[in-house]
Amino acid sequence: MRRLTFIAGLAVGYVLGTRAGRERYEQLKKSASRISQNPAVRNAAETAALSGREYAGKAYHSVSDKVPGSVADRVRSLRSRNNGEDDWGTTNT
Repeated sequence: MRRLTFIAGLAVGYVLGTRAGRERYEQLKKSASRISQNPAVRNAAETAALSGREYAGKAYHSVSDKVPGSVADRVRSLRSRNNGEDDWGTTNT
């Protein structure tokens, strides 16, 4: 009898815990969606992405000038393999 009560308590706790967890998950998801739709956040993310691409381009050019020609040629061939697009869907320069 004691074991049955314990198992029933575990089952009830599990069900209640998963419901509370699911509600909290939905609440967090809604908050994240609301934040990501905020124009200020979107502008900041866009600006950060553009700055990152700019600095990556500068780094690429300064590194490619300092590495041996064979390594630079290999990097160029890898970049051209993607038809001029990077993982973000933007055109490489």
